Amino acid sequence: MNHCTLARPALALLLATAAMPALAQKASPPPADSTPDRAAINELLAADEYILRIQALDDNGPRINAVIDYDPTAPVKARQLLGTGPLRGRTVLVKDNVETAEWPTTAGSLALKDNATGRDAPLIAMMRKNGGVVLGKTNLSEWANIRSNTSTSGWSGVGGLTRNPYAIDRNSCGSSSGSGAAVAAGFAWGAIGTETNGSITCPASVNGLVGFKPSVGIVSRTHVVPISSTQDTAGPMTRSVYDAALLLTAIAGEDKADPVTLEAKRVKDYTAGLDTASLKGVRIGVLRGAVGARGDVKALFDSALADLTRAGAELVDVEYEAPGELWEAALPVLMFELRVEMDKYLSTRPGTEGPRSLADVIAFNTANADQELRWFGQDLFEQALTTTDAEAYAKNLATLRRLTRAEGIDKLLADNKVTFLVAPTEGPAWTTDLVNGDHYANGIGAGYLAAIAGYPHITVPMGGVEGLPVGFSIMGGQWQDHAVLKAGAVYEKARTAKLPAPTFRPWRAAE
Repeated sequence: MNHCTLARPALALLLATAAMPALAQKASPPPADSTPDRAAINELLAADEYILRIQALDDNGPRINAVIDYDPTAPVKARQLLGTGPLRGRTVLVKDNVETAEWPTTAGSLALKDNATGRDAPLIAMMRKNGGVVLGKTNLSEWANIRSNTSTSGWSGVGGLTRNPYAIDRNSCGSSSGSGAAVAAGFAWGAIGTETNGSITCPASVNGLVGFKPSVGIVSRTHVVPISSTQDTAGPMTRSVYDAALLLTAIAGEDKADPVTLEAKRVKDYTAGLDTASLKGVRIGVLRGAVGARGDVKALFDSALADLTRAGAELVDVEYEAPGELWEAALPVLMFELRVEMDKYLSTRPGTEGPRSLADVIAFNTANADQELRWFGQDLFEQALTTTDAEAYAKNLATLRRLTRAEGIDKLLADNKVTFLVAPTEGPAWTTDLVNGDHYANGIGAGYLAAIAGYPHITVPMGGVEGLPVGFSIMGGQWQDHAVLKAGAVYEKARTAKLPAPTFRPWRAAE
């Protein structure tokens, strides 16, 4: 996407390419003898570099296509905030379903291309108050990947197709595809994604990042284009667990307009204790049934488990298979909530232009089918429009809560006397195919449990398959966000696997 005129493309490309090793080094957690101020100063020095990289690698060169809009004055704003809050001027890219005052919030849809509300979502206002700088908005899977069962993750009518920096012909996963690809490409210190079911953790996994999906209620959802009132949450996507905890600290908080946030049990500083955290003697449940059939993923996972054992953890094999009743209830709940929440959001937007209901969006897409419906349809939107039985919804929601909480994560933790559950997050990134849609690796991961339950889930890079990143998932009980982050920090420190690096070219087999 050409956001602005590039005056010095050759110089920008040279500088951006030359800067890759330095950015990778800065992405690591600060050493024990460094101070947060020193880390913040390093980020200030990198702020100008981020702009050059966006110009060279997103607008030009391999055209990662992760950033929809950006603020060229962000480095100046960053320098002004050096002493402000925990973020101290760090630059953050924001998924384009979260409102920011500077730009329209489109959810990737041409129907919302003029949705300039002039307001910040509370989580963005909180981030600015805590010293964060909004560097720009990122592309996403249109409508957060809830429009069709046959979609291609990373594509939107507004932003086009986002590419994976590790292999640009591979998928960046949805729906926070732009946020994941942008941080992996070195376009910002961190990014904000949103998740309903896998949309933070999957793009983090396939883009070699740390992604943290908080317990639902830790972060406000007000002025975020919605899908689900029971599963939606925003969360951080960064290059280290420390950075994810720091960004979560800056965006977490109560919001009277989002009642579930009033029930949340937070800590003041999610970075506290990360450097001294230990898993010695901690029992961890291993979801062997979520490893899948790929031998290469299993080998990486076994190596990660060995790292945890060396860190002192006690591993316990945990058997779990999702009952069919769970899958029968899951989609009807999302369809009912999608219609209710989307109508509420669209009907209360400032201004009078654009769609005011889900039905209006469907009509817009039909009228603009050549632009919006070329690659896949809107079957889920149409299904949501007819999912109106409130009694059936209440029954299905109760079923989901029971199967993922009381008879799901809560039971697995209690019965096996374990503190966390672990599994691979997702398989390696698949080849993007706009004609046929996504093709995930079957049987890998169990993040749906934490997503539907509304419980915390972190993914941390655990290595690569043929140069493509794969993540390691750690899930915990409700409000155990800090504990899950600390477990992630211990694994990150103990990890022995070599991590792949972005190539910014199509995938090719190693020689």
